[in-house]
Amino acid sequence: MSLSVGDRAPDFSLFTDEKEAFTLSEAVKTGPVVLLFFPDAFTGVCTTEVNEVSNDLGAYGDNTTVVGISTDSPFTLAEFRKVNGLKFNLVSDHEANVSRLYGTKYNRDFTGMKLDRISKRSAFVVDTDGVIQYAEVLESAGDMPDLAAVRKAVAGA
Repeated sequence: MSLSVGDRAPDFSLFTDEKEAFTLSEAVKTGPVVLLFFPDAFTGVCTTEVNEVSNDLGAYGDNTTVVGISTDSPFTLAEFRKVNGLKFNLVSDHEANVSRLYGTKYNRDFTGMKLDRISKRSAFVVDTDGVIQYAEVLESAGDMPDLAAVRKAVAGA
């Protein structure tokens, strides 16, 4: 089950592409946090999404922390960030535990491939009280989150 606007965001700690700990409850102390779950580094829509966000990072506000979350390893995410020149951290949810908490984990087979460790493309905005102000979980990995709505939610957080 996915989380909704008004729900308390589950706290978590994961490692970034720079092998640093990222803890949600610490990050919200300085401003809203945008969590962007994506299925797989180096794929078309994922690359488009993270580049669009990175290129428009200023529109999310100075005090906002944007974090990309995928089940890729920190090493893969480090290369993905480097190749794309991303201006925000990527964090590895390698065991899909956070994806499970947020209701963003695929639970199905896809043409014989098990997708039970892959995150659905999703966007959440968490305010400084740890409350979700925006939640969007997409079933199709080919769809993009409504980034204008994410920015609007950040402005109101």
